[in-house]
Amino acid sequence: MPALASPASPASPAHASYDAVIVGGGHNGLVAAAYLARAGRTVLVLERLGHTGGAAVSTRPFAGVDARLSRYSYLVSLLPRKIVDELGLRFAVRKRTVSSYTPTERGGRATGLFVGGGADRTRASFTALTGGGAEYAAWRSFYASTLRVAERVFPTLTEPLPERAELRARIDDEAAWRMLFEEPIGVAIEERFADDLVRGVVLTDALIGTFADAHDPTLLQNRCFLYHVVGGGTGDWDVPVGGMGALTDALADAARAAGAEIVTGHEATRVETDGSRAGITFRTEAGDTGSVTARHVLVNASPQALAALLDEAPPAPAEGAQLKVNMLLRRLPRLRDSGVDPRDAFAGTFHIAEGYGQLGAAYEEAAGGRLPSAPPSEIYCHSLTDPSILGPEPAARGYQTLTLFGLHTPARLFAEDNDAVRDELLKATLDQLDTHLAEPIADCLAVDAEGRPCIEAKTPLDLERELRLPGGHIFHRDLAFPYATADTGRWGVETAHANVLLCGAGAVRGGGVSGVPGHNAAMAVLESGRIPAAG
Repeated sequence: MPALASPASPASPAHASYDAVIVGGGHNGLVAAAYLARAGRTVLVLERLGHTGGAAVSTRPFAGVDARLSRYSYLVSLLPRKIVDELGLRFAVRKRTVSSYTPTERGGRATGLFVGGGADRTRASFTALTGGGAEYAAWRSFYASTLRVAERVFPTLTEPLPERAELRARIDDEAAWRMLFEEPIGVAIEERFADDLVRGVVLTDALIGTFADAHDPTLLQNRCFLYHVVGGGTGDWDVPVGGMGALTDALADAARAAGAEIVTGHEATRVETDGSRAGITFRTEAGDTGSVTARHVLVNASPQALAALLDEAPPAPAEGAQLKVNMLLRRLPRLRDSGVDPRDAFAGTFHIAEGYGQLGAAYEEAAGGRLPSAPPSEIYCHSLTDPSILGPEPAARGYQTLTLFGLHTPARLFAEDNDAVRDELLKATLDQLDTHLAEPIADCLAVDAEGRPCIEAKTPLDLERELRLPGGHIFHRDLAFPYATADTGRWGVETAHANVLLCGAGAVRGGGVSGVPGHNAAMAVLESGRIPAAG
């Protein structure tokens, strides 16, 4: 089924000229639209699809089943409270009571590492798994260090880009700076932790949406790790109440309330600019064409899409490396580790085949052109924290959702036969999950109105086709460290054209559901002084 319907959208732009035209109605474009409209600018959002939201949408993917899943993006960490408050958004998140559970087998016994439920429970789990207190002490020290970095870095994301030396001084912790910004994160993990499973749990934050090894000399994994531990100044990953679409619906409402015009079913096809005014050509769903002009154009799309709009050489290809699986269950499965309640295990992040050695082996296999023999992935249950996403009937039956994110599956592996490889990978991934369950996950799946199991899987090529993510890359391209370089511009959203800005995930400090590029592009426009107030 399609995404939940957006409020009625005008059939076509109401005016021929605007202060700002925003290409793409994903969450970053809507943030920019709301800020600019609230500042008195005339704003038009052109959205290709029949609804706003981009990858941050809630949908009912299973026929006849009233369950609204966050189909693509699914957790919130990088969205600053500043944006929610300044735009007056009716949007909330809930904290997860459990951080993670990682099942394993030790000495022929099903066990695992449980992080959450208070310090005493977490300490006891570390001790039972590792036989002593050293790993827990190292864990606390390590994450105390990343917390200090988060508290200092996160506020800078909605400010002009600091210089590298400025950010280093602001962090004021040479050991943390070296660990995160100068040497591969694998060095710190191996120095600080001895247990393979503990090492793997730490490493996962460096790999979500990123295809890299722990010791990649480019530090791509470090950049990914940094963004995963700085969110909100705490590193917490929270559950959006009402699903991810609740955020983008609230943003669209805020933009419209401020006077922005949002037109869906209109795809921008070309942008021409002389640096002070721009012409934007668009095509409607019916095949008609039209154009508008604007003082500024903000592109809430990938760098590849930006280059195509401007008829310029594209940037280097991007490649995603993840499997996204959505499931609806009749009940949560029982675990082989009977000491953990499934409601606790799945409330946080449930790690599968994510020991340190397993992650390294999976990377090597995928880099060599093969699907990982033990595909690593992680799962969480949205409905345990936010039951509102379930309609009355599935809620009464005790249904639960599961969201699975698989790692180390680059788009290249699906190029020859996407459907067949998807099926093979999904089976292998669920088989890995089943090794930790007391019953097959297939036995717990709900069925839709047509009797089909409620499960869907998306490869990088599926995401490229459905959302136009280049190569299925969820960040649009490799993440960058959050400081200025010779190529970044003041806000990290600038392009070679003074009045064309990139406000999507491919901007510096983009990636994730944050609204940061949208905020920063709007601030760059307002700061420029080139747009006088409307009227």
